[in-house]
Amino acid sequence: MKFLGIIPARYASTRFPAKPLAMLGGKTVIQRVYEQVAGVLDDAWVATDDERIEAAVKAFGGKVVMTSVNHKSGTDRCFEAYTKIGGDFDVVVNIQGDEPFIQPSQLETVKACFDDPKTQIATLVKPFTVEDGWEALENVNSPKVVLGKNMNALYFSRSIIPYQRNAEKKDWLKNHVYYKHIGLYAYRAEVLKEITALPQSLLEVAESLEQLRWLENGYTIKAGITNVETIGIDTPQDLERAEEFLKKQC
Repeated sequence: MKFLGIIPARYASTRFPAKPLAMLGGKTVIQRVYEQVAGVLDDAWVATDDERIEAAVKAFGGKVVMTSVNHKSGTDRCFEAYTKIGGDFDVVVNIQGDEPFIQPSQLETVKACFDDPKTQIATLVKPFTVEDGWEALENVNSPKVVLGKNMNALYFSRSIIPYQRNAEKKDWLKNHVYYKHIGLYAYRAEVLKEITALPQSLLEVAESLEQLRWLENGYTIKAGITNVETIGIDTPQDLERAEEFLKKQC
């Protein structure tokens, strides 16, 4: 199978404008993401709507494609980029442009989900640990996912799921394995075309999670498990934490 990696990168961001061009350890965030992906997949491109990001990617020798400013999600931007790039790719992998520490092992885990011919969409989850604590578990910006025995997602939520009716909350992490959703998606090419044509769903609007649209319309999402910790960059404060994380790795 051939895997195409696409990294959606917008310049405009309410919480952190120009985030892809922020410097992290002497390189832009988008360059660090690109370098983590290139070589693991069969091809990798940045998909952007801004000429400044386009110029920055070309400056470090990366591949970049311009896309519409009107996309509401990274998935929509990925589909436009896929149609413009062309090529005989079986699976499109959507790597968030604010994940500079995404690891090759995580990409390989997502790729392995497609060893099952029934897999339509794949993503990553990471078990919460007792050490993570209650604050991390209840963080609404860290969606949770419940998995079936076949490793397909049953539901995603910003709330804590499942609710343990007969246990004290302080014991929840000890009693049950909760999974944090890592926002990395891979789609069979024909499925990507289908899901981008779907209207917003009620569950998606309620939780503000686009993957619920796919579940609500009957698509399956296979989950691979990773134990690798990464730091996504949503705010300038996250960038500071990422700098510290990078220093510890060096």
